[in-house]
Amino acid sequence: MYQEKVGELAGAIWEALNEQGTLTVKDLKKAVKAKTEKDVFLALGWLLREDNVSLAEEGKDVNVTLK
Repeated sequence: MYQEKVGELAGAIWEALNEQGTLTVKDLKKAVKAKTEKDVFLALGWLLREDNVSLAEEGKDVNVTLK
């Protein structure tokens, strides 16, 4: 059940990045209306595993970009 939720959130994150370009994790959380940043990071792990996104730390923020 949780795997399905993470997969759906990963799809929503991909769509948000496709429409808006590079976003921070905080901005992604707002864009996909995720409950917690933990959920966002789980979905990002899914996308990272599939080599769909790249992450870059800038200060306290983590920027996410589609590959």
